[in-house]
Amino acid sequence: MKEDFLHYLWKFKKFPTSNLQTTNHQSITIIYSGDYLQLAGPDFFNAQLNIGGQKWAGNVEIHLNASDWYLHHHEKDDSYDNVILHVVWHHNVDVYRKDNTAIPTLELKNIVGQETISKYESLILPKTWIYCENQITQVSGFVVRNWKERLFFERLERKAELIQVVLHQTQNDWEATLFCLLAKNFGLNTNGPVFYQIASAIPFSILRKESNAIESIEALLLGMAGLLRDEKEDVYFNNLQTRFHYLVTKYQLEIPLIAPVQFFRLRPDNFPTIRLSQLANLYGTHLNLFSQIIEANAVKQLYRIFQVPASPYWQSHYLFDHTSKAKAKSTTQSFIDLLIINTIIPVQFAYAKNRGKENIDGIITLLESIKSEQNSTVEKFRTIGIDAENAFESQSLLQLKNEYCNKGRCLECAIGIDLLKENK
Repeated sequence: MKEDFLHYLWKFKKFPTSNLQTTNHQSITIIYSGDYLQLAGPDFFNAQLNIGGQKWAGNVEIHLNASDWYLHHHEKDDSYDNVILHVVWHHNVDVYRKDNTAIPTLELKNIVGQETISKYESLILPKTWIYCENQITQVSGFVVRNWKERLFFERLERKAELIQVVLHQTQNDWEATLFCLLAKNFGLNTNGPVFYQIASAIPFSILRKESNAIESIEALLLGMAGLLRDEKEDVYFNNLQTRFHYLVTKYQLEIPLIAPVQFFRLRPDNFPTIRLSQLANLYGTHLNLFSQIIEANAVKQLYRIFQVPASPYWQSHYLFDHTSKAKAKSTTQSFIDLLIINTIIPVQFAYAKNRGKENIDGIITLLESIKSEQNSTVEKFRTIGIDAENAFESQSLLQLKNEYCNKGRCLECAIGIDLLKENK
Protein backbone atom coordinates (compact mmCIF):
# COMPACT_ATOMS: atom_id res chain seq x y z
CA MET A 1 0.00 0.00 0.00
CA LYS A 2 1.17 3.51 -0.83
CA GLU A 3 0.61 6.76 1.01
CA ASP A 4 -1.13 8.30 -1.98
CA PHE A 5 -3.95 5.77 -1.45
CA LEU A 6 -4.50 7.26 2.01
CA HIS A 7 -4.52 10.75 0.46
CA TYR A 8 -7.24 9.51 -1.91
CA LEU A 9 -9.24 8.00 0.95
CA TRP A 10 -9.14 11.22 2.98
CA LYS A 11 -9.72 13.59 0.05
CA PHE A 12 -12.79 11.75 -1.20
CA LYS A 13 -13.93 10.43 2.23
CA LYS A 14 -13.88 6.81 1.06
CA PHE A 15 -14.82 5.45 4.47
CA PRO A 16 -17.82 5.72 6.80
CA THR A 17 -17.79 9.20 8.35
CA SER A 18 -20.82 9.11 10.65
CA ASN A 19 -19.16 7.60 13.75
CA LEU A 20 -15.49 8.49 13.36
CA GLN A 21 -13.32 8.42 16.46
CA THR A 22 -9.71 9.14 17.27
CA THR A 23 -7.54 6.41 18.74
CA ASN A 24 -8.37 8.01 22.12
CA HIS A 25 -12.10 7.61 21.43
CA GLN A 26 -12.88 11.27 20.73
CA SER A 27 -15.57 11.87 18.12
CA ILE A 28 -14.51 13.35 14.75
CA THR A 29 -16.74 15.25 12.35
CA ILE A 30 -15.22 16.29 9.03
CA ILE A 31 -16.50 19.74 8.11
CA TYR A 32 -13.90 20.24 5.35
CA SER A 33 -11.11 17.78 4.61
CA GLY A 34 -8.67 20.52 3.49
CA ASP A 35 -6.83 21.59 0.35
CA TYR A 36 -4.61 18.93 -1.21
CA LEU A 37 -1.84 21.19 -2.51
CA GLN A 38 1.01 18.65 -2.74
CA LEU A 39 3.51 21.21 -1.44
CA ALA A 40 6.18 20.98 1.22
CA GLY A 41 4.65 20.63 4.65
CA PRO A 42 1.44 18.89 5.77
CA ASP A 43 -0.59 16.99 3.17
CA PHE A 44 -3.90 18.87 3.54
CA PHE A 45 -4.14 22.57 4.41
CA ASN A 46 -6.96 24.56 6.00
CA ALA A 47 -9.04 21.60 7.11
CA GLN A 48 -12.00 22.14 9.43
CA LEU A 49 -12.86 19.40 11.93
CA ASN A 50 -14.88 18.93 15.06
CA ILE A 51 -12.89 16.77 17.48
CA GLY A 52 -14.34 15.82 20.85
CA GLY A 53 -17.01 18.52 20.54
CA GLN A 54 -14.54 21.32 19.77
CA LYS A 55 -14.13 22.91 16.34
CA TRP A 56 -10.58 23.03 14.94
CA ALA A 57 -9.10 24.69 11.87
CA GLY A 58 -5.66 23.66 10.66
CA ASN A 59 -3.76 21.04 8.70
CA VAL A 60 -3.94 17.26 8.32
CA GLU A 61 -0.89 15.02 7.94
CA ILE A 62 -1.16 11.50 6.55
CA HIS A 63 1.17 8.50 6.97
CA LEU A 64 1.04 4.75 6.50
CA ASN A 65 2.38 4.22 10.02
CA ALA A 66 2.03 6.73 12.85
CA SER A 67 5.73 6.29 13.60
CA ASP A 68 6.54 7.86 10.20
CA TRP A 69 5.93 11.18 11.99
CA TYR A 70 9.21 10.67 13.80
CA LEU A 71 10.92 8.98 10.85
CA HIS A 72 10.37 12.23 8.89
CA HIS A 73 11.34 14.40 11.91
CA HIS A 74 8.07 16.34 11.90
CA GLU A 75 8.33 16.79 15.67
CA LYS A 76 11.26 19.17 15.00
CA ASP A 77 9.58 21.12 12.18
CA ASP A 78 7.61 24.30 12.94
CA SER A 79 5.49 23.86 9.80
CA TYR A 80 3.80 20.84 11.45
CA ASP A 81 2.77 22.69 14.62
CA ASN A 82 -0.59 23.50 13.04
CA VAL A 83 -1.52 19.85 12.38
CA ILE A 84 -4.89 19.16 14.00
CA LEU A 85 -5.26 15.51 12.95
CA HIS A 86 -2.84 12.71 12.10
CA VAL A 87 -4.48 10.24 9.68
CA VAL A 88 -2.73 6.86 9.48
CA TRP A 89 -3.33 3.37 8.22
CA HIS A 90 -1.70 1.78 11.24
CA HIS A 91 -1.48 3.46 14.63
CA ASN A 92 1.68 2.12 16.27
CA VAL A 93 2.69 5.11 18.39
CA ASP A 94 1.25 8.36 19.73
CA VAL A 95 2.70 11.51 18.14
CA TYR A 96 3.42 14.95 19.55
CA ARG A 97 4.07 18.40 18.17
CA LYS A 98 7.30 20.28 18.75
CA ASP A 99 5.86 21.68 22.01
CA ASN A 100 5.00 18.10 23.20
CA THR A 101 1.22 18.51 22.82
CA ALA A 102 -0.45 15.31 21.60
CA ILE A 103 -1.98 15.22 18.12
CA PRO A 104 -5.31 13.37 17.70
CA THR A 105 -4.99 10.35 15.41
CA LEU A 106 -7.46 8.67 13.07
CA GLU A 107 -6.62 5.07 12.15
CA LEU A 108 -8.12 3.92 8.84
CA LYS A 109 -7.30 0.23 8.51
CA ASN A 110 -10.38 -1.01 10.37
CA ILE A 111 -12.91 1.37 8.82
CA VAL A 112 -12.12 1.30 5.07
CA GLY A 113 -14.32 -1.18 3.19
CA GLN A 114 -12.80 -4.30 1.69
CA GLU A 115 -14.26 -3.48 -1.74
CA THR A 116 -12.33 -0.18 -1.82
CA ILE A 117 -9.12 -1.94 -0.78
CA SER A 118 -9.63 -4.71 -3.37
CA LYS A 119 -10.20 -2.20 -6.16
CA TYR A 120 -7.04 -0.35 -5.20
CA GLU A 121 -4.99 -3.55 -5.04
CA SER A 122 -6.33 -4.63 -8.42
CA LEU A 123 -5.43 -1.25 -9.90
CA ILE A 124 -1.82 -1.26 -8.71
CA LEU A 125 -0.98 -4.89 -9.51
CA PRO A 126 2.01 -5.01 -11.86
CA LYS A 127 0.99 -5.18 -15.51
CA THR A 128 2.96 -5.51 -18.71
CA TRP A 129 2.72 -1.79 -19.54
CA ILE A 130 0.50 0.39 -17.31
CA TYR A 131 -1.40 -0.45 -14.12
CA CYS A 132 -4.93 -0.07 -15.50
CA GLU A 133 -4.36 -1.65 -18.91
CA ASN A 134 -6.92 -4.41 -18.26
CA GLN A 135 -9.54 -2.05 -16.81
CA ILE A 136 -9.20 1.21 -18.71
CA THR A 137 -11.98 0.40 -21.19
CA GLN A 138 -14.42 0.31 -18.23
CA VAL A 139 -14.07 4.09 -17.86
CA SER A 140 -16.77 6.14 -19.58
CA GLY A 141 -15.92 8.04 -22.73
CA PHE A 142 -17.04 11.26 -21.03
CA VAL A 143 -14.43 10.87 -18.26
CA VAL A 144 -11.68 10.00 -20.75
CA ARG A 145 -12.49 12.93 -23.06
CA ASN A 146 -12.49 15.46 -20.21
CA TRP A 147 -9.28 14.03 -18.79
CA LYS A 148 -7.58 14.18 -22.20
CA GLU A 149 -8.31 17.91 -22.41
CA ARG A 150 -6.90 18.48 -18.93
CA LEU A 151 -3.80 16.43 -19.80
CA PHE A 152 -3.22 18.33 -23.02
CA PHE A 153 -3.21 21.70 -21.30
CA GLU A 154 -0.96 20.39 -18.53
CA ARG A 155 1.51 19.45 -21.26
CA LEU A 156 1.07 22.79 -23.01
CA GLU A 157 1.59 24.74 -19.78
CA ARG A 158 4.88 22.90 -19.20
CA LYS A 159 6.05 23.74 -22.71
CA ALA A 160 5.02 27.37 -22.20
CA GLU A 161 7.18 27.54 -19.07
CA LEU A 162 10.21 26.39 -21.09
CA ILE A 163 9.44 29.02 -23.72
CA GLN A 164 9.49 31.70 -21.03
CA VAL A 165 13.03 30.61 -20.13
CA VAL A 166 14.16 31.00 -23.76
CA LEU A 167 12.32 34.32 -24.04
CA HIS A 168 14.24 35.62 -21.04
CA GLN A 169 17.53 34.49 -22.60
CA THR A 170 16.70 36.35 -25.83
CA GLN A 171 15.74 39.51 -23.90
CA ASN A 172 12.06 39.14 -24.81
CA ASP A 173 12.69 38.86 -28.54
CA TRP A 174 9.91 36.59 -29.79
CA GLU A 175 11.45 36.19 -33.26
CA ALA A 176 14.75 35.04 -31.75
CA THR A 177 12.90 32.73 -29.36
CA LEU A 178 10.99 31.15 -32.23
CA PHE A 179 14.23 30.66 -34.17
CA CYS A 180 15.85 28.76 -31.30
CA LEU A 181 12.79 26.59 -30.72
CA LEU A 182 12.33 25.81 -34.41
CA ALA A 183 16.01 24.92 -34.70
CA LYS A 184 15.64 22.47 -31.82
CA ASN A 185 12.70 20.77 -33.47
CA PHE A 186 14.36 20.69 -36.89
CA GLY A 187 16.99 18.57 -35.16
CA LEU A 188 14.36 16.15 -33.84
CA ASN A 189 15.30 14.01 -30.84
CA THR A 190 18.78 13.11 -32.07
CA ASN A 191 20.16 16.54 -32.91
CA GLY A 192 17.63 18.81 -31.22
CA PRO A 193 19.83 19.94 -28.30
CA VAL A 194 22.79 20.62 -30.62
CA PHE A 195 20.62 22.54 -33.12
CA TYR A 196 19.31 24.63 -30.22
CA GLN A 197 22.89 25.51 -29.21
CA ILE A 198 23.71 26.41 -32.81
CA ALA A 199 20.73 28.77 -33.06
CA SER A 200 21.52 30.30 -29.66
CA ALA A 201 25.06 31.07 -30.83
CA ILE A 202 23.83 33.16 -33.77
CA PRO A 203 22.38 36.56 -32.75
CA PHE A 204 19.05 36.92 -34.51
CA SER A 205 20.00 40.44 -35.55
CA ILE A 206 22.53 38.84 -37.91
CA LEU A 207 19.85 36.69 -39.52
CA ARG A 208 17.83 39.85 -40.09
CA LYS A 209 20.80 41.51 -41.82
CA GLU A 210 21.60 38.43 -43.94
CA SER A 211 18.02 37.52 -44.77
CA ASN A 212 18.46 38.28 -48.48
CA ALA A 213 21.24 35.67 -48.80
CA ILE A 214 20.14 32.12 -48.03
CA GLU A 215 23.69 30.86 -48.55
CA SER A 216 24.88 33.14 -45.73
CA ILE A 217 22.30 31.72 -43.33
CA GLU A 218 23.18 28.19 -44.41
CA ALA A 219 26.89 28.91 -43.96
CA LEU A 220 26.27 30.20 -40.44
CA LEU A 221 24.23 27.16 -39.45
CA LEU A 222 26.52 24.55 -41.00
CA GLY A 223 29.62 26.37 -39.78
CA MET A 224 28.41 26.61 -36.19
CA ALA A 225 27.56 22.89 -36.43
CA GLY A 226 31.22 22.15 -37.21
CA LEU A 227 30.40 20.85 -40.69
CA LEU A 228 32.68 23.31 -42.52
CA ARG A 229 35.98 22.57 -40.78
CA ASP A 230 37.69 20.14 -43.11
CA GLU A 231 39.36 20.63 -46.46
CA LYS A 232 37.39 19.28 -49.41
CA GLU A 233 37.45 19.47 -53.19
CA ASP A 234 33.73 20.26 -53.24
CA VAL A 235 33.10 23.73 -54.70
CA TYR A 236 29.87 24.31 -52.73
CA PHE A 237 31.60 23.31 -49.50
CA ASN A 238 34.45 25.74 -50.14
CA ASN A 239 32.05 28.57 -50.99
CA LEU A 240 30.15 28.03 -47.73
CA GLN A 241 33.38 27.73 -45.76
CA THR A 242 34.71 31.01 -47.17
CA ARG A 243 31.39 32.73 -46.52
CA PHE A 244 31.29 31.40 -42.95
CA HIS A 245 34.78 32.68 -42.12
CA TYR A 246 33.87 36.07 -43.61
CA LEU A 247 30.67 36.30 -41.50
CA VAL A 248 32.49 35.25 -38.32
CA THR A 249 35.02 38.03 -38.89
CA LYS A 250 32.42 40.59 -39.98
CA TYR A 251 30.23 40.09 -36.93
CA GLN A 252 33.02 39.08 -34.54
CA LEU A 253 31.21 35.87 -33.69
CA GLU A 254 32.44 33.40 -31.11
CA ILE A 255 32.29 29.79 -32.23
CA PRO A 256 31.06 27.80 -29.21
CA LEU A 257 32.16 24.33 -28.25
CA ILE A 258 29.24 22.23 -29.39
CA ALA A 259 28.92 18.45 -29.47
CA PRO A 260 29.17 16.99 -32.99
CA VAL A 261 25.91 16.60 -34.88
CA GLN A 262 24.86 13.00 -35.38
CA PHE A 263 24.25 11.12 -38.64
CA PHE A 264 24.25 7.59 -37.22
CA ARG A 265 20.94 5.72 -37.47
CA LEU A 266 19.16 8.67 -39.07
CA ARG A 267 17.22 8.37 -42.28
CA PRO A 268 19.12 10.38 -44.92
CA ASP A 269 16.28 12.92 -45.20
CA ASN A 270 16.86 13.71 -41.51
CA PHE A 271 20.61 14.22 -41.87
CA PRO A 272 21.68 17.46 -40.15
CA THR A 273 22.99 18.79 -43.49
CA ILE A 274 19.49 18.55 -44.99
CA ARG A 275 17.60 19.87 -41.97
CA LEU A 276 19.94 22.85 -41.46
CA SER A 277 19.66 23.75 -45.13
CA GLN A 278 15.86 23.63 -44.90
CA LEU A 279 15.98 25.84 -41.81
CA ALA A 280 18.18 28.31 -43.71
CA ASN A 281 15.71 28.36 -46.60
CA LEU A 282 12.82 28.89 -44.20
CA TYR A 283 14.43 32.01 -42.76
CA GLY A 284 15.67 33.18 -46.14
CA THR A 285 12.07 33.07 -47.36
CA HIS A 286 10.15 34.21 -44.25
CA LEU A 287 12.10 36.63 -42.12
CA ASN A 288 9.13 37.90 -40.09
CA LEU A 289 8.11 34.37 -39.31
CA PHE A 290 6.80 35.01 -35.82
CA SER A 291 4.03 37.40 -36.92
CA GLN A 292 2.99 34.91 -39.60
CA ILE A 293 2.62 31.98 -37.24
CA ILE A 294 0.78 34.06 -34.64
CA GLU A 295 -1.78 35.15 -37.23
CA ALA A 296 -2.18 31.64 -38.68
CA ASN A 297 -5.37 29.92 -37.53
CA ALA A 298 -5.60 27.10 -40.06
CA VAL A 299 -3.27 24.19 -40.66
CA LYS A 300 -3.18 24.87 -44.43
CA GLN A 301 -1.65 28.30 -43.76
CA LEU A 302 1.10 26.70 -41.71
CA TYR A 303 1.74 24.04 -44.36
CA ARG A 304 2.29 26.80 -46.94
CA ILE A 305 4.72 28.63 -44.67
CA PHE A 306 6.81 25.65 -43.59
CA GLN A 307 6.96 23.71 -46.84
CA VAL A 308 10.50 24.70 -47.82
CA PRO A 309 13.21 22.91 -49.82
CA ALA A 310 16.83 22.31 -49.05
CA SER A 311 19.20 24.35 -51.20
CA PRO A 312 19.70 23.10 -54.81
CA TYR A 313 23.06 21.50 -53.96
CA TRP A 314 21.36 19.14 -51.54
CA GLN A 315 18.93 17.87 -54.15
CA SER A 316 21.76 15.61 -55.31
CA HIS A 317 23.71 15.31 -52.05
CA TYR A 318 23.24 14.20 -48.45
CA LEU A 319 26.90 14.78 -47.56
CA PHE A 320 29.58 17.04 -48.98
CA ASP A 321 31.70 15.41 -51.68
CA HIS A 322 29.22 12.53 -52.15
CA THR A 323 26.66 12.75 -54.94
CA SER A 324 23.39 10.84 -54.71
CA LYS A 325 20.38 10.26 -56.89
CA ALA A 326 18.60 13.57 -57.48
CA LYS A 327 15.60 13.98 -55.21
CA ALA A 328 13.56 16.95 -54.03
CA LYS A 329 14.23 17.35 -50.32
CA SER A 330 11.45 19.60 -49.08
CA THR A 331 9.92 19.43 -45.62
CA THR A 332 7.11 16.88 -45.63
CA GLN A 333 3.64 17.31 -44.20
CA SER A 334 4.38 14.83 -41.41
CA PHE A 335 7.52 16.81 -40.46
CA ILE A 336 5.57 20.09 -40.51
CA ASP A 337 2.94 18.46 -38.27
CA LEU A 338 5.68 17.84 -35.70
CA LEU A 339 6.76 21.49 -35.94
CA ILE A 340 3.17 22.64 -35.39
CA ILE A 341 2.65 20.31 -32.43
CA ASN A 342 5.97 20.90 -30.68
CA THR A 343 6.78 24.52 -31.56
CA ILE A 344 4.02 26.54 -33.22
CA ILE A 345 1.14 25.66 -30.90
CA PRO A 346 3.22 26.14 -27.70
CA VAL A 347 4.52 29.50 -28.96
CA GLN A 348 1.00 30.68 -29.89
CA PHE A 349 -0.21 29.64 -26.44
CA ALA A 350 2.70 31.26 -24.57
CA TYR A 351 2.37 34.51 -26.54
CA ALA A 352 -1.36 34.75 -25.91
CA LYS A 353 -0.79 34.01 -22.22
CA ASN A 354 1.84 36.76 -22.01
CA ARG A 355 -0.69 39.20 -23.42
CA GLY A 356 -3.35 38.13 -20.94
CA LYS A 357 -5.45 36.43 -23.59
CA GLU A 358 -6.68 32.91 -24.23
CA ASN A 359 -6.71 31.02 -27.51
CA ILE A 360 -7.73 27.62 -26.17
CA ASP A 361 -10.53 26.89 -28.64
CA GLY A 362 -8.37 27.87 -31.61
CA ILE A 363 -5.52 25.64 -30.43
CA ILE A 364 -7.79 22.63 -29.97
CA THR A 365 -9.40 23.18 -33.38
CA LEU A 366 -5.97 23.46 -35.02
CA LEU A 367 -4.65 20.28 -33.43
CA GLU A 368 -7.83 18.34 -34.16
CA SER A 369 -7.17 18.98 -37.85
CA ILE A 370 -3.76 17.25 -37.63
CA LYS A 371 -3.35 13.50 -37.74
CA SER A 372 -2.39 11.66 -34.58
CA GLU A 373 1.31 11.17 -34.01
CA GLN A 374 2.57 7.70 -34.78
CA ASN A 375 4.77 6.39 -32.01
CA SER A 376 5.03 3.39 -29.71
CA THR A 377 3.09 5.05 -26.86
CA VAL A 378 0.10 5.99 -29.02
CA GLU A 379 0.11 2.58 -30.66
CA LYS A 380 0.21 0.78 -27.31
CA PHE A 381 -2.75 2.80 -26.02
CA ARG A 382 -4.60 1.77 -29.16
CA THR A 383 -4.00 -1.91 -28.44
CA ILE A 384 -5.58 -1.57 -24.97
CA GLY A 385 -8.62 0.27 -26.31
CA ILE A 386 -7.77 3.99 -26.14
CA ASP A 387 -7.51 5.57 -29.57
CA ALA A 388 -6.03 8.91 -30.56
CA GLU A 389 -7.94 10.28 -33.52
CA ASN A 390 -5.84 13.43 -33.92
CA ALA A 391 -2.80 15.29 -32.59
CA PHE A 392 -4.77 16.83 -29.72
CA GLU A 393 -5.52 13.34 -28.39
CA SER A 394 -2.07 11.88 -29.07
CA GLN A 395 -0.44 14.73 -27.12
CA SER A 396 -2.84 14.02 -24.25
CA LEU A 397 -1.89 10.35 -24.21
CA LEU A 398 1.81 11.17 -24.14
CA GLN A 399 1.20 13.37 -21.09
CA LEU A 400 -0.83 10.59 -19.46
CA LYS A 401 1.87 7.97 -19.99
CA ASN A 402 4.88 10.14 -19.10
CA GLU A 403 3.51 12.07 -16.14
CA TYR A 404 0.97 9.69 -14.59
CA CYS A 405 1.39 6.06 -15.70
CA ASN A 406 5.21 6.04 -15.59
CA LYS A 407 5.20 7.73 -12.19
CA GLY A 408 2.47 5.58 -10.63
CA ARG A 409 0.20 8.60 -10.09
CA CYS A 410 -2.96 6.51 -10.53
CA LEU A 411 -4.75 8.23 -7.64
CA GLU A 412 -4.16 11.66 -9.18
CA CYS A 413 -5.51 10.46 -12.53
CA ALA A 414 -9.19 10.79 -13.45
CA ILE A 415 -9.08 7.31 -14.97
CA GLY A 416 -7.63 5.70 -11.84
CA ILE A 417 -10.09 7.55 -9.58
CA ASP A 418 -13.02 6.48 -11.75
CA LEU A 419 -11.91 2.84 -11.59
CA LEU A 420 -11.97 2.99 -7.78
CA LYS A 421 -15.59 4.10 -7.61
CA GLU A 422 -18.03 1.81 -5.84
CA ASN A 423 -20.55 -0.17 -7.90
CA LYS A 424 -18.33 -0.06 -10.96
